[in-house]
Amino acid sequence: MWNNFKTTLLLAALTGILVVFGDWWAGQNGMVLFLVLAAVLNLGTYFFSDQIALRSSGAQPISRQEGPRIYQIVERLAAKANIPVPKIYMIPTDSPNAFATGRNPNHASVAVTRGILEICDDEEIEGVLAHELGHVRNRDILISAVVATVAGAITLLARMAYFAEIFGFGGGGSRDNRRGGALSGLAMLILAPIAAMLIQLAISRSREYEADHTGALITGNPMGLARALDKIDKYSKRAPMQVAPAMAHIYCAQPLTTGEFMSSLFSTHPPIRKRIERLIGRDFV
Repeated sequence: MWNNFKTTLLLAALTGILVVFGDWWAGQNGMVLFLVLAAVLNLGTYFFSDQIALRSSGAQPISRQEGPRIYQIVERLAAKANIPVPKIYMIPTDSPNAFATGRNPNHASVAVTRGILEICDDEEIEGVLAHELGHVRNRDILISAVVATVAGAITLLARMAYFAEIFGFGGGGSRDNRRGGALSGLAMLILAPIAAMLIQLAISRSREYEADHTGALITGNPMGLARALDKIDKYSKRAPMQVAPAMAHIYCAQPLTTGEFMSSLFSTHPPIRKRIERLIGRDFV
């Protein structure tokens, strides 16, 4: 129920942002245009945000013949979690990671990277996939996909506003009535992505701890996920995975590779060492 409320709130916020932007862009006509756009985008976000996430990651569907190991693990865990078996995708990258997406447990997908299958044993893969199925069972996946769309939309609008200010559009279409000039456009370009990141931070960190807990309950083996997180942490530094900032929060572990301070400040995930400590009561020596 709480996740449904947050999803509705985010979609309403997206509508409000688009309507305000439409008013700034072209007055009342712009408001009407962007209200229609908001309706279309909200429907698209609800029904197709999972496909946006999958395509953004480069994930490709794999058959049982191509990935019998991953199918066996996912089917076993789905039965334990008492949820339908999600669709399974592979991301062609050596960096170890995974994510789940979809609008509900009946329309869910999980994606794993080639790298995580290469470095993790079956017990560790079970831990990671149980974490992702934890998101599915906890109904986190829709709000994660919606956050990605809202964050991406905010960033896109900021860039549109910046270039509109530079080239003299916006403010009802009159160059003389531009509101703040290029400086205000630059401020929007800087501040809007920060607002998008704050949305992600508000949604992501607590749900990662909860998915870790749920995953450990599903497998009955928190050590498997703890070992997998330790490996992901170490191998990701050797094979960094760059993704769009708006999509970072959907992954099992933070995929972006910014500096140490900025990574800590703007991370969409709790530190992996803290997640391991919560799982097994200590970090690995």
